[in-house]
Amino acid sequence: MGKKTKLALAIAAASAAAWAGSKAVLKPQKREDKQVLQFKHPIILAHRGGAHLAPEHTKPAFEKAAALGVEGFEIDIRLTKDEEIILFHDDTVDRTTDGVGFVKDYTLKEINQLNHGYHFVDLEGNTPYREEKLSAVTLKELLIDFPSIYVNIDIKDSPDTYEGSLMPSKLWRLIEELQVQDRVVVTSFYSEQVDRFNLYAQNRVALGAGETDIRKAFTAFTSQFGHLYHPKVDVFQIPPKHGVISLDMQKFISFLGNLNIPVHYWTINDTEMMERLIKRGAKGIVTDRPDLAVPFLRELLNSTNSNDESN
Repeated sequence: MGKKTKLALAIAAASAAAWAGSKAVLKPQKREDKQVLQFKHPIILAHRGGAHLAPEHTKPAFEKAAALGVEGFEIDIRLTKDEEIILFHDDTVDRTTDGVGFVKDYTLKEINQLNHGYHFVDLEGNTPYREEKLSAVTLKELLIDFPSIYVNIDIKDSPDTYEGSLMPSKLWRLIEELQVQDRVVVTSFYSEQVDRFNLYAQNRVALGAGETDIRKAFTAFTSQFGHLYHPKVDVFQIPPKHGVISLDMQKFISFLGNLNIPVHYWTINDTEMMERLIKRGAKGIVTDRPDLAVPFLRELLNSTNSNDESN
């Protein structure tokens, strides 16, 4: 046996010993229960209020979704020039009429002078809100107007911007003021924003996974050292696929579930995909079509319960 072969075997043996030793000593650390996530069945979250049924992030969208019976809203937030937190996805105001420039350059009053439903086209190809003056919705208004609905709040302003630097503290102060710690989740594509927010919240609010958190979890899952993964968040809201990587594998969902982390998938508007994800263990579906998702999920759950009772 050559020296290189002996060295390779020695390294492999040491790695195996390290793996076995770490697994014997270290146990996965589950996240503590968060009240907002304690549902006994999978849930439906209306994406920006149900963006295919009414203009996204507007009052008609949220009212329609609530009337259909969704358990939650998935919303995006940005900060205006006068530091008001509004529901808005894009960094520009192009989705409105007569709007040019960035959200951060407008005051709330100025943004409300724009029609937020002007470009909306419904499922029949009509533009029913073109002549209707739809204003922006502030986060405070949403939380007050819909007191029984879970709200997943996605911070869109980058931590590298002035607006982004202010958002975590302003968001925490609003949540604390309204005493809604137990019915919101705070997340962001930027994991740094979630970390900054939690400096104020101190784990009193459920946290969603950012891009870095997702990458760490998936790397741990695909390695032999998954038992070393210690999550900092309470829920994963992810797409079924990211590039060529499948994030909807049943084993990955179970890996997170064993850490007390439910998985919600976005943006799912096809009922076949909804059924497939739920059967694999998904605990939430984020959709533009709550009119399809809510009755479909009820029928699926009733069918599953009937089968369980007959068995």
